[in-house]
Amino acid sequence: MSKRAILLFNLGGPDRPDAVEPFLFNLFNDEAIIGAPRLIRYLIARLISKRRAPVAQEIYRHLGGGSPLLPNTEAQARALEAALGQSDEETRCFIAMRYWHPRADDVVRDIAAWKPDRIVLVPLYPQYSKTTSGSSLKEWHAAAEAIGLKVPTTTLCCWPEEAGLVAATAELVAATYGQALEHGTPRVLFLGAWFAEKK
Repeated sequence: MSKRAILLFNLGGPDRPDAVEPFLFNLFNDEAIIGAPRLIRYLIARLISKRRAPVAQEIYRHLGGGSPLLPNTEAQARALEAALGQSDEETRCFIAMRYWHPRADDVVRDIAAWKPDRIVLVPLYPQYSKTTSGSSLKEWHAAAEAIGLKVPTTTLCCWPEEAGLVAATAELVAATYGQALEHGTPRVLFLGAWFAEKK
């Protein structure tokens, strides 16, 4: 039976209060986020992460001390493995976070050790942006090249207008909007769309 590795990409988030500042540093030190020369970008990232960390730590405190993104992505990976469990290929899902652990350079070794026949890269950002999908894929390809991983690879990217995604989003927004109406006049704010870029 052939083996298929599916790699799910996500942004990542600090898993504990003392991870907030290094997470923010990783975020703002990415050239896709701040396009300044390396030394200037490093200094800017240090400044921003130090200044924003206390406020962000307080926000994460309300979420239990860390981001729920990794556990949620792990649940998605297990659900995808279960859904694909009846296929002709043995499938294993891996996770790479862009700005916190597990990072691509760690995950690439796990995938190489599993020895898949093919790899499917799946950024979990619906729209393409160089700051999300682009940055995650760039880091993955650099990590794979660094260890000499040469396996046929496919990328599934970008489905902001996919009917299923639009319908699911509309259902969730409608339900939450209905609940919010009980407490006043809610406003719906969509973030992220203005970051979207064409390839």
